[in-house]
Amino acid sequence: MTILHVSQPTDGGVARVVVDLVRGQRAVGCRVLVACPPGGRLAQEAAAAGARVLDWPAERSPGPGTVGEAWRLRRIIRGAAPDVLHLHSAKAGLAGRLAARGAVPTVFQPHAWSFAAAEGVLAEVSLRWERHATRWARIVLCVSEQEKADGVAAGLVADWRVVPNGVDLAHFTPADQASRRSARMALGLEQSAPLAVCVGRLCRQKGQDVLLDAWEQVQRRLPAARLVLVGGGPDAEALAGRVRALPDPSRVRLVGDVADPRLWLAGADLVVLPSRWEGMALAPLEAMACGRPVLLTDVPGARECVPPGELGRSVVPPENSRAMGERLAEFLSDRIECERRGVLAGSHVAENHDIRQVISQVAAIYRTIVRTRVVPAGRTSRVPQWF
Repeated sequence: MTILHVSQPTDGGVARVVVDLVRGQRAVGCRVLVACPPGGRLAQEAAAAGARVLDWPAERSPGPGTVGEAWRLRRIIRGAAPDVLHLHSAKAGLAGRLAARGAVPTVFQPHAWSFAAAEGVLAEVSLRWERHATRWARIVLCVSEQEKADGVAAGLVADWRVVPNGVDLAHFTPADQASRRSARMALGLEQSAPLAVCVGRLCRQKGQDVLLDAWEQVQRRLPAARLVLVGGGPDAEALAGRVRALPDPSRVRLVGDVADPRLWLAGADLVVLPSRWEGMALAPLEAMACGRPVLLTDVPGARECVPPGELGRSVVPPENSRAMGERLAEFLSDRIECERRGVLAGSHVAENHDIRQVISQVAAIYRTIVRTRVVPAGRTSRVPQWF
């Protein structure tokens, strides 16, 4: 089977999902290609995993160049002649569905809906596009039941599948006390200080601005506590300014993008992700696989990735800095309880989010659409007049 993955973005959780799929699909003998913008982490890691990487220059957001990007992708698809076209995230989904228009068995995986990320007119246009474009995807693959439910509620008609995200349990392993102490030494962190870590791209979606507002409450209650933001992105400068405005900016670090977050996860008492929207974030799953407890905002995927008994404690409303600050201070005040919750989190991820399960379920979806090659009733290849 020949599989063509198309992705923009080239970093963060989406890129890691693509690389994990590539690795698993190459292991069973598939011919795998990845079309993505050059120069990013995805291209390098996908090639190392055994994929043939094809340069597809594309901006992260839609714009005047989108039509040209779709045309270039159409040529890539024709040259690759894939059995399955797998489109990852909104931008690749936009260009890829325009390019293929259902001529190739297509899986679209939104990794969070574009209309959830936008506001005003842009949100309405994004929603109208998704309502029309589902006809060009044989399967719409969601990473959480809530992501699917949001699509259904928005009026999207699709052949739905849900495969929750998974992590490589051989790579992300529980950290014992000795490795945690070693991690803190290597990172220059005090052994005794309560530590919260946030791993994610520095952008509006991930909500680090809300976290920094919440951290003011934590500093008042726990002056010794530390916060580390791991990741790079367009909001780095603005967030650095917010850090400087905190009562004690020396207790907060922005360390930039890192190739492997495991040291930071090992050193953390708690991993927090204050997202405004998600499909199912990968960073919390990786943290829990390392035996770390998490604090998440109540966005799609959050409730489905934490242990059922932790729902009332591990999830807070999005964009509510007060609730987040209170919960952060509560957790960081009891590091022993954080250890206990981390053990439970690690067991939960091992049972429910093994990447091998994801690869197997995605392979079954591919086999289904390659065998049938059926376009569901009511769908056409007509380009909507408003586009």
